[in-house]
Amino acid sequence: MLDALAALPEDPIWGLTSAFRADPRAHKIDMVIGVYRDDKGATPNMKAVRMAELALAQDSAPKTYRALAGNAVFNAGMARLVLGDAPARIARSHVIQTVGGTGALRVLGDMLASLRPDTTVWSTNPGYVNHRPIFEGAGLTLQLYRWQAKGDALDLDRVLADLAAAKPGDVVLLHGCCHNPTGIDPDADMWHALAGFCAARGLIPLIDIAYQGFGRGLDADAAGLRVMVDAVPVAMVAASGSKNMGLYCERIGAAMVLGPDAASIAHVGRHLETLTRANYSMPPEHGAAVACHVFDTRTIWEEELNSMRARVQSLRQQLADALAAIDAAPAFQALRHHQGMFSLLPLAPDQMESLRHDHAIYGTANGRINIAGLRSTQIEQVAAALREVSQA
Repeated sequence: MLDALAALPEDPIWGLTSAFRADPRAHKIDMVIGVYRDDKGATPNMKAVRMAELALAQDSAPKTYRALAGNAVFNAGMARLVLGDAPARIARSHVIQTVGGTGALRVLGDMLASLRPDTTVWSTNPGYVNHRPIFEGAGLTLQLYRWQAKGDALDLDRVLADLAAAKPGDVVLLHGCCHNPTGIDPDADMWHALAGFCAARGLIPLIDIAYQGFGRGLDADAAGLRVMVDAVPVAMVAASGSKNMGLYCERIGAAMVLGPDAASIAHVGRHLETLTRANYSMPPEHGAAVACHVFDTRTIWEEELNSMRARVQSLRQQLADALAAIDAAPAFQALRHHQGMFSLLPLAPDQMESLRHDHAIYGTANGRINIAGLRSTQIEQVAAALREVSQA
């Protein structure tokens, strides 16, 4: 049996991460993996998280099995965080804890496949590299719609032109904020236009919100999502606590399904639990328990998250300033207007390879870089390298 296994290519993100670790050059810079790092290059444990883990250690709760839907307090907290303090919105939603935001996407994909196998999921192009394998792995068809800038904003006309081919019941996959990989987010008017478009055409939005708090703030980053779910009868959300709580390896996420009213979601919970039972049974408890404490210390948590966001925004402006100071291509100035950790550089795959090979600076082949992977002392080094490879 095993001799029938074909060789498969490495995951594009983790393959680069392995190559970075093996690179002996002392001046190497990792701008690949989507994690926040401080100016020492470390991913910090947030103060609110440290406080939570101390409290949990002192409590020493039993490690027995929990519910299939996960931690109920965590689920309620994630609903409030993402959907806001809006009783009517909360009442028409059902939330389960999942194994990270990735798990939420796959559970929702499995649910869609079980209800209507011919569903087409429309995903942004460019988009998050793992969206295609997640939804195609669930047996769904994936189509692309263009996601790019027009000046300093999203080209909404192209988005809507491509989505005009979607049929009623199709799913439109959107990034709630901090679009991965481009950093291009819709403004408030565009969210209203997208919501109206989906409502008029009977499309189901599935919103992946993995970076809430890293764009403009916790509530501001969820504002477009809330506009969307208020405009349509059925919506889905995949949320993650990996980035905004720094709980990457704890794998905490939530899958949300919203219907027209409370009665319409009566069977959603059992359906989702049946899917997870046949997969991983129930999600791990520790990260969710930590998150529950973090929700209770929101002021402390939010202050630190705001500081992290401000640092990323500062690095973004510093890099754009450094590029302007050395007369690098004007296209690099788009960095100033992006939101969140990521930006997509105006470089071809061979130029990104040159960046790795000649300058020890690691980004993905399509030009994605993680701004949060930079230290302030590396700004000039990166700017000079970008200028050189873009002119080669």
